[in-house]
Amino acid sequence: MESAFHSPEIGPADAGWQALLGAADELGRALASRGWMLGCAESCTGGMIATALTSLPGSSQWFERCMVTYSNAAKTELLGVDPDMLRTQGAVSEATALAMARGVLARAPVQAALSVTGIAGPGGGSADKPVGLVWFGWAWNTPQGVLAQAESRCWPGGRHAVRMASAQHALRGMLLRLASPCPPPQGD
Repeated sequence: MESAFHSPEIGPADAGWQALLGAADELGRALASRGWMLGCAESCTGGMIATALTSLPGSSQWFERCMVTYSNAAKTELLGVDPDMLRTQGAVSEATALAMARGVLARAPVQAALSVTGIAGPGGGSADKPVGLVWFGWAWNTPQGVLAQAESRCWPGGRHAVRMASAQHALRGMLLRLASPCPPPQGD
């Protein structure tokens, strides 16, 4: 698969980028087979997911939008994340990841949404929330209503490695949830 996206760290020859495009392609096929549109909210990945999705020909058939909400103000203004929750739970939390995914689903003409919020480093970590900690949120429509799930991972490596692993995990996590007739248990 060829991409027009080039960077000293990320580009067509980068194995992580190729894996990300592969995950994007699989998810795109699953969404297209359902006739669904996807929206996303990215914080620490800063648009990396949207870049991968829109690198694929025909992605407009299943990808609707992405909101890069790097600041807490953007999370509140664009996604409706409660500022009090951000103050008490923090931007890197289960509650924020879920609110971000639900915010996309509520504000965009989509049937599925994903979110990513974390600490890519090299700074910004703490004892409770170390560099590499990333929370993921997924929300999607079912006949019974909206389902939403969140999980966290703590990735090793530098900023590029954390962002790349996070983008891939977000896409694979959405694919897993769409492929399962029942939602997976928490902590899968």
